[in-house]
Amino acid sequence: MSKARHVSETPATQFLKQNKVAYTEHTYDYVDHGGAGEAARQLGLDPHAVVKTLVMEDESAKPLIVVMHGDREVSTKNLARQAGLKRVEPCKPEVAQRHSGYQVGGTSPFGTRKKMPVWVEAEVLEYPVVYINGGRRGYLVGIAPKVLVDLLGARPVAVALE
Repeated sequence: MSKARHVSETPATQFLKQNKVAYTEHTYDYVDHGGAGEAARQLGLDPHAVVKTLVMEDESAKPLIVVMHGDREVSTKNLARQAGLKRVEPCKPEVAQRHSGYQVGGTSPFGTRKKMPVWVEAEVLEYPVVYINGGRRGYLVGIAPKVLVDLLGARPVAVALE
């Protein structure tokens, strides 16, 4: 399923190891703007089980993370309402990189530069395993989604758009 290509440690994998989280590694050939759909295609995974990490900000420009199915978009209006915020919008790539410490396309919710609140699409938590960025472009880790709640305090929301 995944190519046996060695990937050096990232802040995300260091965080997972420090917290004794079991994970599998999956590498693929990164394609600009290919997103989770491209990763799912190359790895033969369910596109709904490949999740993306999005760095957004509220009306005060405070960053937050949203974990969403790779084949869905986020309703920022619904997210703001469910999170008790006035407004939520995606960060510009360079701002997202400053907050997370990761290059866009390689953002993981684990081991971020700044501690940020994490919101997760509730349906993601129903999967036995999800594939999420491991902190580098072309690199996913397979984890039990409850790790997002247990270690990051991720709060479930229903904000997916078809």
